[in-house]
Amino acid sequence: MKKIVAAFLTLTMALSLLTGCQQGKAEQTEDGVTEIVIWHDKEDEVAEILQKKLETLEPEIHVTLEKKSDLTESLKMVGNNPKAAPDMYFFAHDKIGVYAEMGILAPITDIIPKEDLKDYMTNTIEAATYKGEIYQLPVYYETLLFLYNRLYMKDDDVPATTEELYSYMQENTRGGHYGFVEQHSTPYYAAGWINGFGGTVLTADGTPQLDSQEVIEALQYHKKFVDLMPGETEYATVNTLFKEGMAHATIAGPWLIPTVRESGMDVGVAQMPVIDESGQQISPYMGVQGIHVLKNAAETKKDAVEKVLRAIMDPQLEIDLAKASGCAPALNSCYEMEEIQSDEIVMAMKETAEHAVPMPNVPEMDVMWTVMGNLLTDVNMSGKDVEESAQSAQKEAEQLISNMR
Repeated sequence: MKKIVAAFLTLTMALSLLTGCQQGKAEQTEDGVTEIVIWHDKEDEVAEILQKKLETLEPEIHVTLEKKSDLTESLKMVGNNPKAAPDMYFFAHDKIGVYAEMGILAPITDIIPKEDLKDYMTNTIEAATYKGEIYQLPVYYETLLFLYNRLYMKDDDVPATTEELYSYMQENTRGGHYGFVEQHSTPYYAAGWINGFGGTVLTADGTPQLDSQEVIEALQYHKKFVDLMPGETEYATVNTLFKEGMAHATIAGPWLIPTVRESGMDVGVAQMPVIDESGQQISPYMGVQGIHVLKNAAETKKDAVEKVLRAIMDPQLEIDLAKASGCAPALNSCYEMEEIQSDEIVMAMKETAEHAVPMPNVPEMDVMWTVMGNLLTDVNMSGKDVEESAQSAQKEAEQLISNMR
């Protein structure tokens, strides 16, 4: 028995030494440069701005930005392999729970003290937090916006409440024109109505809530609006109707605004209508984009990783990135600058964010997108009973989550 224990200890020490050598080698190249690889899926304009800023860390630190179209699945496959995984990645906050449970993420506060994050908007830090740990350094965020075509809907006529919106739809939905359209059977869009009723698709501990009274009431109330919209409401249909002037208003992301402006539209941006039944605004999901650090990099390249993070914490960089992405900076101090204060879209997004709900970042949400989509199709497009459909969807979600766990 003693021989077995001794052999085991010898092997353990050897592996430890080997691991230590590998980590030391990974930290610096032969000429003393620390290599940092960051995966991302961002548009070229965003990557170019980020790359230019990170080049200021040369020659001590060389950062390579690597675009990955399949970033989420790639991380699931190689996240635990230091030789194949990146050091950091730039992505939305909603996958944090998946990677935290895999054990591949390091809390940002292992590198940047929590007190140094006090300038970040509270809701962006909330989005970045999973089980009490902050796993993302927020950079910018996005919410859906209420957009309208000023050719048809004047600024003074923008509905302040959903009942005003419904009346507008009744008066203007005819002859191939629609008063208002949205992707009503897509969970990301329907969530705003559910949140506005005080409901939630999923609790913080990953428990589905599709059969809750708030969700049922939201779907029942929303249905009358759906009945005044086209049956096909996927992304292309809704955006084409709005862009071509066949729909007077819509709820869409900031990414749509450049396209409709190019078409010559004088597009207005307004706050979400207040839901008369609940007294709350339509409250869409909020997505926060930022930098995440893999555990191996935090352990072997901590100094370099910190310098990268602090470079990204520069308010001017956040402004430049936000303007390139069409989204809003995560730092409060950015909103003291005139170039942000004068940006109608960014300021509208900040106001919407005050009522928005960060997308759930728990692993169970992966299941909910599909189940919720099926529920919305049943209710909005197949005319099935809301309560019965919600109860059925709840059972399906519970079973799928149980299987996943």
